[in-house]
Amino acid sequence: MPVPVPRQRNAPVAETAPGGKTGGDLTLLVIEDDPAGTLGVPELLDASGARVRIRTARNLTEAERLLTDDVHCVLVDLALPGRVQDEELGALKHVLRLAPRHAVLALTTAGDADLAAEAVRVGAQDHLVREELDGRLLSRAVRYAVERKRADTAQRKLAESRLRAQENARLERGLLPTPLLEGSDLRFASRYRPGRSRALLGGDFYDTVRTPDGTVHAMIGDVCGHGPDEAALGVELRIAWRALTFAGLCGDELLSTLQRVLEHERESEEIFATLCTVDIAPDGRRAGLCLAGHPAPLIARHGRAAQLLPYEDGGPALGLLPRARWPRRQVELGGVWSLLMYTDGLIEGRTGPDTRQRLGQDGMLATVNRLLADGLEGEALLEAAVGEVRELNGGDLTDDVAVLLLSRDTRRG
Repeated sequence: MPVPVPRQRNAPVAETAPGGKTGGDLTLLVIEDDPAGTLGVPELLDASGARVRIRTARNLTEAERLLTDDVHCVLVDLALPGRVQDEELGALKHVLRLAPRHAVLALTTAGDADLAAEAVRVGAQDHLVREELDGRLLSRAVRYAVERKRADTAQRKLAESRLRAQENARLERGLLPTPLLEGSDLRFASRYRPGRSRALLGGDFYDTVRTPDGTVHAMIGDVCGHGPDEAALGVELRIAWRALTFAGLCGDELLSTLQRVLEHERESEEIFATLCTVDIAPDGRRAGLCLAGHPAPLIARHGRAAQLLPYEDGGPALGLLPRARWPRRQVELGGVWSLLMYTDGLIEGRTGPDTRQRLGQDGMLATVNRLLADGLEGEALLEAAVGEVRELNGGDLTDDVAVLLLSRDTRRG
């Protein structure tokens, strides 16, 4: 027979009391079919003066009617017939299904020690012996049971929260990109910090692959916003970019297709994404650059200060104009160079904890040049750059930050 749905919908008062304490008045529902009744008083007083109000029910049907939100604990007689007559502890199991958020005590006799232990094993917080029962013992047992139930519920919620966090971390970690650069003489480094607390992914995304003709393709982008929906859209765009790149698309054709993907996948027409793509020739000395509303990369050539690549010919962000175009600009890289691609989270931090002035591209350029002069490169360069920007900001950056560094060390003529 299906278990009726009880009238209570919210957590019992014991779970929501200020500070989670159970030192105030409590209500006990006693379920037994003894005509004389185990208790003949409407309430009990404990040593502190707090009351335990008593409500009685002669059977499970009556108990279902009386089990309302203000009940904290249920005392059920194990001798009470259950809905399934042959089921051991049938009445107790029915109450546990009916009131999963309430503390439950089992009432038994002195000769039923094994049954009492089984009652605790299946879910009761404790058991009481009828022959030993008095007001003081009952009052104390009710308060202990309510507190134990509250602690068990808190522990279960904590365990569930940790499990969800672990599952989310594994999922997000699996969605982070793995660069495919086998056969290339380029070095790769990256740093990624989502703006969301305790997250691994944000709305920023990046990727790097090498196609069969030897060309290295790199991309970095930013979906407006930095919540879980933006993170999911960023992953979709990154995967689409990788697939389209391996299919041979490049430049305007690739960005136009990505815009169609964005238009189909976004939740609102107000959602857009900025993007920067670079395709580096097999000889490593030149590259094609496309900007879709995104900050221009920074290049540091051997023996020269870092500078920004040209950005005058960029197109709009993806999702803003339905028939936009994104011209591809040819850039000479040279023999030895480092190319830094980044999202605007790196340049929108403040220049000090007590100012509203943003770091901007000029401030970032000065920071990177200072670090290059100190001999930093690769992972160390990115770690120091992100660390200095965070320190200038006076703490964690509120926006997602993604930084990608490609470097070529060989000196080929």
